[in-house]
Amino acid sequence: MKKQEQINQQHELPPGVIAKLSGVGKEYQVGDQTIVALQPVDLEIRSGELLLIIGPSGSGKTTLLSLLGCVIYPSYGKLWVKNELVNELNQNELAALRLHTIGFVFQSFNLIAPLNALDNVMMPLQLKKTPRHEAKQKALDALSLVGMLDRKSNLPKQLSGGQQQRVAIARALVTDPQLVLCDEPTASLDANSISTVMHELVTLAKNGKAVCVVTHDPRLLQYADRIIEVEAGLATEITKTELNQKLAIH
Repeated sequence: MKKQEQINQQHELPPGVIAKLSGVGKEYQVGDQTIVALQPVDLEIRSGELLLIIGPSGSGKTTLLSLLGCVIYPSYGKLWVKNELVNELNQNELAALRLHTIGFVFQSFNLIAPLNALDNVMMPLQLKKTPRHEAKQKALDALSLVGMLDRKSNLPKQLSGGQQQRVAIARALVTDPQLVLCDEPTASLDANSISTVMHELVTLAKNGKAVCVVTHDPRLLQYADRIIEVEAGLATEITKTELNQKLAIH
């Protein structure tokens, strides 16, 4: 039996697939009531593409992102990230998988106010116990990649929303993650900043990262290689044409 469990935990994902969901769903118990946050879904996340996860607030798209980010466990189904069966990992193993494999970009930037841009970007490397001189060079490289090297000494409050988000993207990239997860990364940005940030994310995908962007904003459709629509906890792959037709009807 133990041998079988070992086999189940290791699962060789197809080439280029970073994460795989097989019948994965999530539900919560609230008193006597069962709330289904995400109905069972089969999905592969691939390197080299930008996957857009679109849907209204409360539809289950953030639940899907949290599962991919190894922040929560599935209630049912199997979830693999980088050949690891997430269902079987303990909290420490999950934290290690997040730190080494996944980069997160948030709507509210989540930059640390007293730290300048460079120190903010260095934070994940300090968690990994990377030597300071090496961490500094990697952080400078990441800031350069997003065009923010000249702002390395600025505090978050000295940066515009778009600039803060680009620093946040640099922070997500500094550990060289294979999977970059973005939760409403453009929600508080103006049109020019949206374009800049999305072009940064498209470039990351073209350079081989798997990039997932959760949004409710149909303006981001133009940047997507694939689209998952989430409605009332049901996640379905949909083409740009199909989604545009649905939006036109509404």
